Amino acid sequence: MTYDFAPLFRTAIGFDRLARLVDTLPQDNVSYPPYNIEKLSDDNYKLTLAVAGFSADDIELTVKDNALIVAGRVAEDTSKAEFLHRGIAARAFTRRFVLADHMVVEGADIANGLLHIAIKRVVPESAKPRKISINNAVSAKTISGEPAKTELPKAA
Repeated sequence: MTYDFAPLFRTAIGFDRLARLVDTLPQDNVSYPPYNIEKLSDDNYKLTLAVAGFSADDIELTVKDNALIVAGRVAEDTSKAEFLHRGIAARAFTRRFVLADHMVVEGADIANGLLHIAIKRVVPESAKPRKISINNAVSAKTISGEPAKTELPKAA
């Protein structure tokens, strides 16, 4: 018996550097609306949702607890049109995408029935790698090979 974990990775943005995914948010409606996730560079991503029939006023974007929530609500159709076939979905939806740490939603645009959401990894200075000096009683040097500026106190 094999398990297909691909569906877990379809709604995560920024986890490609990490070898793990914790999907803590349930998907209410897994197939609507369809979407793409593009990696533009190491730190930039673009999420595109097909939202034909929705305007910018009908869509709400919310970031909460490392999750991007995209919700669409269409106003009631008050026209008295008689449809012979209605293939363009205009139903309400909510899509949740898990965001990795330090992922920031920078903005969104809607054009030609596509909602484009720009997402960027912004790592704070405190979380970036830094060199730590190592002091030795015989020869004090840092990891980069430069002499250390401080020495540890000697035991009495």
